[in-house]
Amino acid sequence: MGPGLLRLRRCIRDDIKIGTPMTNASPPLHIVGLSGSLRAGSFNAQLLRAAARLAPAGVQIEVETIRGVPLYDGDVEAAEGIPAKVAELKDKIADADALFLVTPEYNNSIPGVFKNAIDWLTRPASDIGRVFGGKPVAFIGASPGGFGTILSQEAWLPVLRTLGTQPWFGGRLMVSRAHKVFDEAGAILDPAIEEALTSYVAGFSAFVAEVKAGRA
Repeated sequence: MGPGLLRLRRCIRDDIKIGTPMTNASPPLHIVGLSGSLRAGSFNAQLLRAAARLAPAGVQIEVETIRGVPLYDGDVEAAEGIPAKVAELKDKIADADALFLVTPEYNNSIPGVFKNAIDWLTRPASDIGRVFGGKPVAFIGASPGGFGTILSQEAWLPVLRTLGTQPWFGGRLMVSRAHKVFDEAGAILDPAIEEALTSYVAGFSAFVAEVKAGRA
């Protein structure tokens, strides 16, 4: 048994806390999911797609991408305004019930392309409240290394606090040894990892439902 699987089982035992379950009577929930990698075979993009497949009834995780978001340049913003891809993502996040971030970890922190995309999504600053204010947010991640994405997830906390979001702290999911987790079609090979992901998505969905109902 590798350290990655041990870490996943520890998450299942100690960190995953399921809240109010979704029921058929609950209003449908719409969650926008973003992977923080541009790589075609990204482990985090595969993890996001798996989360969308495992979402409970009445919950839709819309898989979105940061591809097409340029490097932030204040001169470009002043001369040309908000890029079309950024404007599209801003509207989708603003209209969604929640935001689901799936983050790689580069050099023990947030990937530059992911942080750049979020920086664009905060422009102009007057729009931050509309897009992010009070928005439930969850974050998971996958890494080929042995520690999952623990440092990247921690690094997101001050960013999400600054944007006024509502992070969900009812569970943690850090998938290590990610190169051994998925098959060629993107299916999860290990039942324990699939169980952990299913539990995480269910817990976050219950939290989102509570926020939407005004109970959180």
